[in-house]
Amino acid sequence: MDIVTILLGILYLLNIIFAAVVIFIERRDAGATWAWVLILFFVPVAGFILYLIFGQNLSRKRLFDWGDIKKIGIEDLINNQTANIRNPDFFFKESYVNDYRNLIYMHLINNDAVLTEGNSVDIFLDGEEKFASLLKDIEQAKDHIHLQYYIFRNDGLGGQIIDALAKKAEEGVKVRVLYDDMGSRLLTKKDFKAMTQAGGEVGIFFPSRIPFINLRLNYRNHRKLVIIDGEIGYVGGFNVGDEYLGLSKKFGYWRDTHLKLKGEAVNAIQTRFILDWNQASKSASINYQDRYFPPKKTAGDVAAQIVSSGPDSEWEQIKNGYIKMIHSARKSIYIQTPYFIPDASLLDTLRIAALSGKDVSIMIPNKPDHPFVYWATYSYIFEMLKAGARVFIYEKGFIHAKTLVVDGKVSSVGTANIDVRSFRLNFEVNAFLYNAQTSKELALAFENDIKDSRELTKELYAKRSVWIKFKESIARLLSPIL
Repeated sequence: MDIVTILLGILYLLNIIFAAVVIFIERRDAGATWAWVLILFFVPVAGFILYLIFGQNLSRKRLFDWGDIKKIGIEDLINNQTANIRNPDFFFKESYVNDYRNLIYMHLINNDAVLTEGNSVDIFLDGEEKFASLLKDIEQAKDHIHLQYYIFRNDGLGGQIIDALAKKAEEGVKVRVLYDDMGSRLLTKKDFKAMTQAGGEVGIFFPSRIPFINLRLNYRNHRKLVIIDGEIGYVGGFNVGDEYLGLSKKFGYWRDTHLKLKGEAVNAIQTRFILDWNQASKSASINYQDRYFPPKKTAGDVAAQIVSSGPDSEWEQIKNGYIKMIHSARKSIYIQTPYFIPDASLLDTLRIAALSGKDVSIMIPNKPDHPFVYWATYSYIFEMLKAGARVFIYEKGFIHAKTLVVDGKVSSVGTANIDVRSFRLNFEVNAFLYNAQTSKELALAFENDIKDSRELTKELYAKRSVWIKFKESIARLLSPIL
């Protein structure tokens, strides 16, 4: 027996062991289990390598520790709000917020997502406007700037932001930048040399321990957050790069949705950043200080919860929030997402809503940035067309917005796509907004985008080629682990 045969035998044995782990120990979703079993048995040489990289389960690991953050009184706020919501005689300031008590309670109990009232929200639908506002706020920062992005490119836009951050660091403002190693794989700490020399700090989420090899690359910190002086918070879909200004020949105009918040909700965004920073930069952890949580004045009338989810969580909080919102719908459900790969629970929820006569409208891009995900999206879209939903293909450029608006009364904007990766594998964050005016603005944005879209009908979908049908079938088979 030669050495090659022995090695192949060992590899095949490892595949069997990993398959047993997937089935009997990790107890994954049935779809993901079958996808991994197929890969492990039909790709015996590479299957175990793929599993090592993409198959790790973080659900039992405690990655984030509240530690000093408990000093800001989150536990007391949670206990007080829980008691209030359970009290039938308690009512929120804004009457329509009371319609979503169960949704608020779910996020509060399962995600420590405190409800904050009296916030103001600015909506950005265009990259030029969003980054002009961000650069202005950076320029006016007086105490600290906390900036976190999944993708950060050192190109025209990225270089402009890096220079602005370096200038503020030289002025004595405390600057911290956190980026994901996988999403920003061409970025290095050297790109921030001027900033770090002036006292700024850079953190990398799940960095590669071995050059060009990252066994945790399947788990990506997809969050996009900026906090300035503890007074202003940004959250949404825009990353940092020239393509987000519409300068990419491949994608053209980039349509996204981002929020700028003022008020008590900024404390929750700040808390999320600190938790992520301390996980990535243990040697330079942020301790609780009043400077990061200054007293807030009432900034508006928007009630909001900042909800996080990730592979380390027991529950899929953002997905559960989507399902709860959809169940509450009386008239309409508007969804904008670059990927539409729902699991069975969310797909059934949307189909039931459509079959019940609700206006379920979904908008997706006309071009892929990830081909497998794109074709899987089209396979699931047909399920919605059959149920009576309307589907719009955005034609002006690339739509990257992650928004859900129900009845023009409650909405969610953030980093989570409608796909299995966002719900189970990525670290995400969304703002759930309980405000009619803000939700109506987001609904109006959807309706305006229809003007730059074409409607996909069952008749048009049926005309696709055999080759496209084949690609959809393969992509859907692998969708649980895309």
